[in-house]
Amino acid sequence: MARNMQPVLKRCRTLGIEPSVMGIDKSSNRNPRPMRRKQSEYGRQLTEKQKVKFIYGMLEKQFHKYYELAMKMPGVTGENLLQILESRLDNVVFRLGLANTRRESRQLVNHGHILVNGKKLDIPSYRVKVGDVISLKEKTQGSDRMKEIVEANSSRIVPKWLDMDKNTLTGKVIALAERDDIDFDVEEHLIVELYSK
Repeated sequence: MARNMQPVLKRCRTLGIEPSVMGIDKSSNRNPRPMRRKQSEYGRQLTEKQKVKFIYGMLEKQFHKYYELAMKMPGVTGENLLQILESRLDNVVFRLGLANTRRESRQLVNHGHILVNGKKLDIPSYRVKVGDVISLKEKTQGSDRMKEIVEANSSRIVPKWLDMDKNTLTGKVIALAERDDIDFDVEEHLIVELYSK
């Protein structure tokens, strides 16, 4: 399986992303690199696509499939794409505060620690639906590592389209994500323009 092994802080600086978007609370000691020349329109579109791919942790083939799926859905293609990305199981686990980063949430799902509607599900790209209940296996809930993660993320704000019970560590999808729920700057129309060439 292909993986992106680039240093996260370096990539964040290159793409102009705050490390907190990635779930990392460190910052780089280096100053951001000043832009040497004006970026072309294609360059802006490509950077925007790379930024969204990096945040959600996916490679080109899978991202392009999501774009094609978003095109077939009714509504605005760019907003549909973001909604699809937000409804991935690994992202939902991260949003609920059950993992520090999306990479960690993907690992939790892969290793079978996450239950969806009471059944073990180990597919990070599974798209949650309204009404789905996401929880942890009993054995996982009692682990020291999980208690540390939940304690560290207790102040994280859960988006309004999700409902989280901190006592039972159970989350519920009460709606699909809207455009306003995206917590980082993204110009999704640039991604649509890039792919529609």
